Amino acid sequence: MLRAGWARIHYMIQECPQSPGRKRRGKVPLRYLIKQLVLPPGGLLLLLLLAWWWRRRRPRLARACAVLGLGGLWLLSLPVVVEHGARLLEREPALLVNEWPTLAQRAEAIVVLGGGRERGDPAWGGDQPSLLALERARLASRLHWASGLPILVSGGLHFGEPPSEAELFAEVLAEDFGVTVRWLEGRSRTTWENARLSAPLLRDAGVRRIVLVTQAWHMPRARWCFERMGFEVVPAPMGFLGVANGRPFGGWLPEALSVWQSSQLLNEAAGLLLYPLLYR
Repeated sequence: MLRAGWARIHYMIQECPQSPGRKRRGKVPLRYLIKQLVLPPGGLLLLLLLAWWWRRRRPRLARACAVLGLGGLWLLSLPVVVEHGARLLEREPALLVNEWPTLAQRAEAIVVLGGGRERGDPAWGGDQPSLLALERARLASRLHWASGLPILVSGGLHFGEPPSEAELFAEVLAEDFGVTVRWLEGRSRTTWENARLSAPLLRDAGVRRIVLVTQAWHMPRARWCFERMGFEVVPAPMGFLGVANGRPFGGWLPEALSVWQSSQLLNEAAGLLLYPLLYR
């Protein structure tokens, strides 16, 4: 019962780190709406709304909601909070450049997880991979040319609309980096589905050891998922946030970018807590 309940909640609040674009009718918009309302900054904005609503009937409770809402938004906006929060999640060290040529001795394939898409970019005449995805594509291509390992790209349809992340990713790898993708997995919507749906493609090719490419803060959950599928994982993280922020005043001045980064870190922390309960 408990596990079924968690599974239902998880189905309704699946991860969508990129901009939503157009949405089809049905369950997906509801899932997106619930996630946006529960996770910061949406939850903190709801606290501020409650503070305004209760300002006369329950002034003490209203003040508490206002303090929590404003304080939470301020913390989310600080680069120094992002820096130290990311260090709690970014457990895997970077794969050093001098290790790249020998990767074929440690793995049989490179697996790259889709990182979202941007809708209808006029400069390119259509949808494009997000900046997160392009960062992954760059590292994956460099690892491919250094090691000779084939690449699998995993990423499905967001809000049910084609093309899939995997198709966009493969196009960018081919046209911008000169890399031909060996396998495409284009149905997954979550990190768990990335692993579950990629597993048959890899097993059929005799692959048991993989180099996994994703952002450093996403790597713990991604690695856990692929290891649950029985793969030996060589982590290849990038996009570290837990490094010196280099901002004036030590990163104690608020920035809009930090709000988004903090939200991603909180999403990952929630995923690390929920996934072992949902997937055994």
